[in-house]
Amino acid sequence: MKAPHQWFSRLQDLLLPPICVLCGDRGSQGRDLCGPCAPDLPWLGTACPRCAEPLPHSAVCGRCLAKPPPFEQAIGVFHYQTPISDLITALKFRGRLAHARVLGELAADRLALEQDLPDVIVPVPMHPQALRRRGYNQALELARPVARRLGIPLDYRRCRKIRSNARQFELPEAQRARNVRGVYQVTGRLGVQHAAVFDDVMTTGATAAEVARALRRAGVKRVDVWCLARAGRNVDRIG
Repeated sequence: MKAPHQWFSRLQDLLLPPICVLCGDRGSQGRDLCGPCAPDLPWLGTACPRCAEPLPHSAVCGRCLAKPPPFEQAIGVFHYQTPISDLITALKFRGRLAHARVLGELAADRLALEQDLPDVIVPVPMHPQALRRRGYNQALELARPVARRLGIPLDYRRCRKIRSNARQFELPEAQRARNVRGVYQVTGRLGVQHAAVFDDVMTTGATAAEVARALRRAGVKRVDVWCLARAGRNVDRIG
C-alpha cells in the first residue's frame, strides 16, 4: 500500500505534470527534466579536492598547495557551462524559481554520495538591499532541496552580509578577495562542529572563503563548500 505522500505526489504529477526546463517536454521521475535532456548536463568530473577547480586528474591543485583555503574541501556538482549556466542565469535574473527546485534536486543526488555530511548548511547570504530587489536568495532556494533530501538543517539567518559591495563578476581576480573582505558576519555561535557553505557558482572561491572565515570565527571547526556549478578561473560568469 502506498504511503499518503506517495499518493499525493502521484496526484500532483497527474494534475501538474513536471515540464522539462530545457526542452519543454514532459519531465520524468517527478522532476522538471526529461530523460533525453538529462545526459547532456555537464556534471563535474575530476577536480581539486580542496577548491573543486576542474582538472584533468584528481589532485590538489598548485594554488591550494601554495595557499590552502580556509575550508576543508569544496565540491562542485556541475561545470559552469550551457545549459547549467543558462538555467542559473534565468533563476537569478528572470525569477525562474522552478529551476532552483530541479537543480537543487540534482545537486542532492551528487551530495548524497558524500560520507561525512555536515551538521548544517549555510547558504551564502545576500545584502538586505539586494535581497529586497531580487525578492529571493538563489543560493538559499537551491539549498532547500539539498537540505530536505539529506536531512540536514538549513541555517539562513545567522550568517549575514553586513556591507554592500561590488559584484564579484565585475572585478578582476586580483581584486575579488579584497572586495568581500569583512562583509560577512555570523551572529552568536552556531553550536556545530561541521558546516557546509552553499553557493550557486564558484569561480575564484573568494566569496566562499570569506563566509568560511566568518563561520570559523563563530566556532565552527570544519567548513566545507558546496556549489552547484564550478567555473574555471578563466571563464566569465554572471553573479
